[in-house]
Amino acid sequence: MGNNKIGIITARGGSKRIPRKNIRDFCGKPILAYSIEAALASGIFDEVMVSTEDAEIAEAAREYGAEVPFLRSSETADDYAATADVLMEVLTQYKAIGREFKSACCIYPTAPFVTAEKLRHAMECLEEDGTDSVIPVTAFSFPPMRGFLLENGQVKYAFPEFAPKRSQDIPPMYHDCGQFYCFRVEPFWQVGSL
Repeated sequence: MGNNKIGIITARGGSKRIPRKNIRDFCGKPILAYSIEAALASGIFDEVMVSTEDAEIAEAAREYGAEVPFLRSSETADDYAATADVLMEVLTQYKAIGREFKSACCIYPTAPFVTAEKLRHAMECLEEDGTDSVIPVTAFSFPPMRGFLLENGQVKYAFPEFAPKRSQDIPPMYHDCGQFYCFRVEPFWQVGSL
């Protein structure tokens, strides 16, 4: 297996909220091109591939330099498939042809602000820190503990215990940036999730 690394860009064709979003034009090129270009420019992956069931997405992916060695199954291309299901399928398909990877990075196709530097840094953290996975996070712009719920036309605090606190006195919370997940493959095989 060695130190092989793979960049996996997950780009199904059946998006419901924004139809054809993965190949929609964004500043002059398909949005998934930015993820492909960042992965290739990082120079850290032995392979950069796009997992898709869609012929048009596969064509765009190849045009920007990604591999599409096989198409995604209908089971992992539906509305209910989790990212982990897609990654498991990709790694299993590669294993079936005799290719295994020590680490991987799932890069979302709609992440035009991902950079080669961010990917390199995340993969370095994965290797140097001995962690199982690395994800970029960002702080919520306002404490979510001060959020509201709408119930029967009325606004109520979701967490009333935080209502009297000043926002600056509430510890910051973070959320996934929605760009990528770097992970070690062996723990992923064992746990089946990121």
